[in-house]
Amino acid sequence: MNRRRCKTSRFPQIPGAPSPLIVQAVRPVVFSDVDPMGIVWFGRYALFVEYGVCELERQTGLSFENLRKEGLFAPVAQFSINYLQPMRMGDEITIRVSMIWTGAAKINTEYQLSRQDGTVCACAYATQLLMDAATGEPCWALPPFIEAFNSKWVSGGFACLQQK
Repeated sequence: MNRRRCKTSRFPQIPGAPSPLIVQAVRPVVFSDVDPMGIVWFGRYALFVEYGVCELERQTGLSFENLRKEGLFAPVAQFSINYLQPMRMGDEITIRVSMIWTGAAKINTEYQLSRQDGTVCACAYATQLLMDAATGEPCWALPPFIEAFNSKWVSGGFACLQQK
């Protein structure tokens, strides 16, 4: 992996914080993903990331639907991708999603997109801010739903998603 363009972790590990929640999803590269050269068009990489986000939501319950039910939005405030190797039609891409503990009213996630042979094709990073859906104002304190989620995380409720 090119270390200068794809850091091991974009977000600093907070001492004493629980380890990241990690899920994986696999998605094939299909015809509509590629450009005339047969490689994935750069704008499609975000769709691969979103595919991984859906798996994170499924396994943790931290879905946009559940956030909405709690009166919260989580818009993306920052998103970046480092393109390392092309993905081609027919590749099976593994999307590794790591949700990094923050303790703040935001969600930090890192993504790694790899081919079947383990070649890392791209790394991406996102920060979502928690906002009150009714007012559009940022949450300065952790909402009860997120406090409960974090408590579950700290107490080992997501141990199956954490690396030892």
